[in-house]
Amino acid sequence: MRQNILGAINAVISRNRNVKATVTDRKSASPFHAIRAVDYTVILVRDMAAMRRFYEGVLCLSLTRELSAGWIEYQIGGTTLALARPGRTAKDAPVPKGSASLQLAFRVGAEDVDRCADELVRHGVDLLEPPTNQPFGHRTLFFRDPDGNLLEVYAEI
Repeated sequence: MRQNILGAINAVISRNRNVKATVTDRKSASPFHAIRAVDYTVILVRDMAAMRRFYEGVLCLSLTRELSAGWIEYQIGGTTLALARPGRTAKDAPVPKGSASLQLAFRVGAEDVDRCADELVRHGVDLLEPPTNQPFGHRTLFFRDPDGNLLEVYAEI
């Protein structure tokens, strides 16, 4: 009888190992494990001209390429930031005014956060939060682009 019980326990253990192995195999077989980086970010814009003036004129980003009147790109480090009119891939309605659809954080050197704040104010951009030392080791500055998206300039301190 004892051998029957031990045999039953061993069978359950063996079955559990096989189930666990199958779940693990399914997870590791996912093609999404091939993702290595975020390649580009697209901001769907309401007013392309205003957004372009802001990103080029205020944030001083250099235009990398303009694929059409509805799609322009800037290179920031290893990432592409694109401004696009909605409708190319989805027919979503624009985000209502006063609603942020995203937050972008731009990393700078510690000495540059305050200089960026001064430059934004010089361009008439309202600061949501002036340069502030955060308890988690960042100096941050928050503001909005013309479409209302939340933007942050930060430095590790």
